[in-house]
Amino acid sequence: MSETLPPLREVIDRYGLGAKKSLGQHFLLDLNMTRKIARAASVNENDQVLEIGPGPGGLTRALLETGARVTAIERDQRCIEALADVTAAFDGRLKVIEADALTANEAEILSARTPVKIVANLPYNISTELLIKWLKAGPALWSVMALMFQKEVADRILAAPGSKAYGRLSVIAQTASLPSRAFNLPARAFTPPPKVESTVVLFEQPKELFSALGALEKVTQAAFSQRRKMLRSSLKSVFGDSLAQALSAIGIEETRRAEELSIDQFKALALALSQNA
Repeated sequence: MSETLPPLREVIDRYGLGAKKSLGQHFLLDLNMTRKIARAASVNENDQVLEIGPGPGGLTRALLETGARVTAIERDQRCIEALADVTAAFDGRLKVIEADALTANEAEILSARTPVKIVANLPYNISTELLIKWLKAGPALWSVMALMFQKEVADRILAAPGSKAYGRLSVIAQTASLPSRAFNLPARAFTPPPKVESTVVLFEQPKELFSALGALEKVTQAAFSQRRKMLRSSLKSVFGDSLAQALSAIGIEETRRAEELSIDQFKALALALSQNA
């Protein structure tokens, strides 16, 4: 059990686990905080959990303490060696896979043990890419996600129409799930401290895959990449000559801007685009 394991700072020293900027690493060593993340996802002994970038194993220990079985994907060989002690201490309930999370096939790695709870202190440099990947996988892969992001990214995920933070990530995340803010963490909670605050976002109620999710990505990318332009200009590249008709059919004025549209209106545009393809 965790009581038999050395302190995390000792593990970092023993295995030379200086955080690598290239891997977006910021280790969370406060066990009170890691246990709080596990509680946010309501992890228990009946759960299968997927963790990304476990590092020295702080969050991993908290997840295993609940009795859950954990599959961790890690690409840093130093961390894989350090996690061997954790595997031994928790009766083999930890399985560590050496892989790049961006290209890993989760369904293959987890075999039939899906859906799972995904709980992770995500590497900041790939956090949004991983989120989009999992949102697109939908309920076939996960039932709940509790994920750590830079606070700025979390704000974008949770933003409402009309706000400065509202954008492509807001629309896709809220189309595919029910996200909410669990809690914020100060920079000093991490080693090394990042230059920004962090936020744990809880994703619940994964929705059946929106039939035009690919089209939704195209529409939101075009609309928000030129967010100060009117829709008649920003969406011209994806709709072409059918833009005016599509907007009119949905009841959206051509002079509106991306941040003024609701998520349902974006979904309607995506359906219109997919039907015209």
